[in-house]
Amino acid sequence: MATFVYVGKNKFGQPVKGEKVAASLEEAKRLLNRDQVVVQRIRAKGGIGALMQKFQMKAASVVELAVFTRQMSTIINSGIPLTQGLDIIADQIKNRRFKEIINGVSNDVKSGLSLEDALRKHPDAFSELYVNMAVAGEKSGNLPDILSRLAKYMEREASVKGKIKSAMTYPLVVISVAITITGFILYKVVPTFANLFKDLGAELPLPTQLVVAASDLIVNNIIFIVLGVVGGIFFLRNYYKTYRGRRVLDGILLKMPVMKELLIKGAVARFSRTLSTMISSGIDLLVGLEITARTSGNSIIEDAIMETRNMVTQGRSLSESILGFKVFPSMLGQMVKVGEDTGSLDEMLSKIADFYEEEVDRAVDTLMSLIEPLMITLLGVLIGGIVVALYLPMFSLVQAIG
Repeated sequence: MATFVYVGKNKFGQPVKGEKVAASLEEAKRLLNRDQVVVQRIRAKGGIGALMQKFQMKAASVVELAVFTRQMSTIINSGIPLTQGLDIIADQIKNRRFKEIINGVSNDVKSGLSLEDALRKHPDAFSELYVNMAVAGEKSGNLPDILSRLAKYMEREASVKGKIKSAMTYPLVVISVAITITGFILYKVVPTFANLFKDLGAELPLPTQLVVAASDLIVNNIIFIVLGVVGGIFFLRNYYKTYRGRRVLDGILLKMPVMKELLIKGAVARFSRTLSTMISSGIDLLVGLEITARTSGNSIIEDAIMETRNMVTQGRSLSESILGFKVFPSMLGQMVKVGEDTGSLDEMLSKIADFYEEEVDRAVDTLMSLIEPLMITLLGVLIGGIVVALYLPMFSLVQAIG
């Protein structure tokens, strides 16, 4: 067990801070959310606990967990007891850490522990959403269907996340390559040409002077530039871990012209799919909203969902609460209202998720079609501009000789 120091707000919006003892960071967050505390910052107090938090990793990928869940659904649906099914699947799992966890869950259930308590002992493998879904299935006697629904949800969730991640990663990779190539040319190639021009006594045109000046700047300050880049990356990573940092950087992302549309559509698709899956499995709306907020992936949207939950607790409808936030498209609130009026909120949320997942596909295609020519143009201008600048003095020398 480790001690976690937190800062947040209680259900009345008042600032609170304190300590929480838990087995992991996720468990501490779950306990605080159960106490109706909106966590703004949380960290291990120090010592071994802090070290464990820093190096803690997920025991299984989303794909591995989805495969396990679908296998469990099939096995239980075939009439095989839960513990026997866990043992059968554990024998087939190649991920040693995940295998140990499944064996541990099986042994705990065999010893009389409830499935809920057995799963909660492993927050690095089973999220709050996963545990609540499994418990709802066990209590309703419909565990195979709910596990199948959960597996389908995780597969779709992984697909949407993967598309958004690829759309965000591609330009970063291309820009990094462009900067690396440009830096190499300025650091290694340009100084050779600069010495050649100096020996020949050539008069340098303005573009060449700018390139040589940039080269001199890099050559003379290479250590400071490298330290600055590394320090900047380190600072941003640590800044993003703070509540203020997440809000600032997530807010910047939500203001970027093309990226804003992609992130909001992805968040709405995730929100609708998660909430639909949980409501259709018999999980309370307020619990569903709380868990959905934590899986939003953006602190601005997470805060909006938690505020939506607070408004629902005060007696407002979900649609009315959603329409009160500009971060959500108005169409979401309107369609949720139709679902509430017809008594089929889970089905309507599922249709909203389908629609916005298709919108994410289109947004990714649009983004990639815009980025690819833009990146090629950027590379051409950078490298081509440097090459032309280096050859301009040579043309002047040839004309002078001629």
